[in-house]
Amino acid sequence: MKKLKIYSLVITGFLSFYLMSCGNDDRSGAANDDDGAQVIVPEEDRLPQFFINTNGETIIDEPKIDAQFTIIEAGIETYSGNMGIEIRGSSSQQFPKKSYGFETRDDANEDLDVSLLGFPEEEDWILYAPYSDKSLLRNHLIYELSNDMGRYASRTRLTEVFINDTYVGVYVFMEKLKRDDNRIDINNLKDDENTGEDLTGGYILKLDKADGPNEAFYSDTNSITSQVLPPDATSGQQIHFLYDDPDQEDITPEQKEYITNYMNDFEAALAADTFTDPDVGYQAYIDTESFIDFFLLNELSNNVDGYRISTWLTKDKNEKLKMGPIWDFNLAFGNANYCDGGATNVWTYRFNERCSNDVWQVPFWWERLMEDPAFVIQLKNRWTALRASTFSESFMLQKIDSYVAELNTAGAIDNNFDTWNVLGTFVWPNNFIGSTYDSEVEYLKNWISERLEWMDTAVSNL
Repeated sequence: MKKLKIYSLVITGFLSFYLMSCGNDDRSGAANDDDGAQVIVPEEDRLPQFFINTNGETIIDEPKIDAQFTIIEAGIETYSGNMGIEIRGSSSQQFPKKSYGFETRDDANEDLDVSLLGFPEEEDWILYAPYSDKSLLRNHLIYELSNDMGRYASRTRLTEVFINDTYVGVYVFMEKLKRDDNRIDINNLKDDENTGEDLTGGYILKLDKADGPNEAFYSDTNSITSQVLPPDATSGQQIHFLYDDPDQEDITPEQKEYITNYMNDFEAALAADTFTDPDVGYQAYIDTESFIDFFLLNELSNNVDGYRISTWLTKDKNEKLKMGPIWDFNLAFGNANYCDGGATNVWTYRFNERCSNDVWQVPFWWERLMEDPAFVIQLKNRWTALRASTFSESFMLQKIDSYVAELNTAGAIDNNFDTWNVLGTFVWPNNFIGSTYDSEVEYLKNWISERLEWMDTAVSNL
C-alpha cells in the first residue's frame, strides 16, 4: 500500500489543498520515492507554484476568461490577485497539456502592472507548457543563454501549476515579448508621430504564421510583403513581415509607408551588386552585431523554425534594424524529426534547400550575408569569443545539470510525468524517444556536444 504523509500548506483566499488520499491529484508538497511511497518535499525545495481558480469556467483560446491566482514560493504566498487567462500557441494546441497567456488585473478587472517571481512589473505573462520537449528545458536554456550573452530574451522560471485543485505539471513562467522599458526597450510609437525623426521608430515586426484560422493569410493590412523571393523555394512562397507594434489596427498610413520603404530599401541594398559597400550596402540599414548573435543562437540549437517562424525584428527611433529577441525553441536542440531538425551537422539557415515546399521559408538575407567576407570575419570572431564563455560546453552542460537538480529536488520530474505519461512514446515531432527522463536529458547534452564540435569546424571553414 502506498505510504502517505500529510502536511499543511498556506491557505490562500480561495484555495485549500490537502493531501488526504492516494488518489488525490494534489502534489504541492509531495513526490514519490523509488518505491512509490509519497514523501514530503520541504517548502524551501519546491518550485514556485501557481494556483489558478477559474470558478468552474473552461479556459479557451480567446477571449480570456476571468480567474484568480495565487503564487506560493518556499511555502510563502508572494502574490494573489485577479487574472484574465486564455490558451495560447499554434501547433502546440494539439497537445493535452496547454500553454496559457494571462493578464494580471485589479479589483475592477482592469489591467494591472505587477512584479511576479521577481520579474520587472508588467501585466502580460505566459505559462509555457513543455510537452513534446520531454527535457522540459529547451526554451528555458536558450533564453538564459541569450540573456547571458547580452541579448534580451524573455526571463524564465521553472514552476508547477495547479488549475481548479488539479495538478497540471511543470511549466515555464515567462515574460510575453512586448515593447517595454524592461523587455523590448524601444520608443513607444504613438499615432501622432508621423513626420521627421518621430516616424523612424519604434517598430516591431515578425516573420511568423498569421493570426486567425488561416495561418498563411497575409495582406497589405497585416503585413509587408518582401520584394525578394526566398531562395530554393519551389511553391511560389513569399516572405511576409507582420505588423506587431504598432499592430495592423493601430499603425498609421504614414508609419506603414515608412517601415515598408525601410524594409524594401534594406532588401534592395542587400540584393544589389554593391551590397558589401558600408555606405550604400546592407550595413547602412541593419545592426550587424544583432544579426550575428541571432544567427549563432539559431545555429547553435539548429532551430528548425529559425529565421522563418517566431522571428522578431525591431526598428527603434534613429536606429538601424535589429534581429530579436529570440522566441520559441521547443523544437530546437534536436527535437524535430523533419527537415533535418534532429541533425547536428547542417546549417539551419539553409532550411529551404531541405524543405523547399514548406509554406514558411527563410528569407534570402542569410545566404547573402554569408557572401560578405567582412560579415563572415565578424561572425567568426563572435563565435570564438562565445565559445570561451556562454557557448562553452561546460557552461551549457552545467546549466542543464543545475536545472535538473532543481527539478529533482522539488520532486517535479516525477510529478510532471506521472500526470503526462509521455516518456517512451512519440510526441510530434520527436526525433528521439527516451524511455526515461534521464535519457531525454542525456540526449540533449550529447546533442549539444556534437553540435558544438560540428559548428567549430563549420564556422572555421566559412
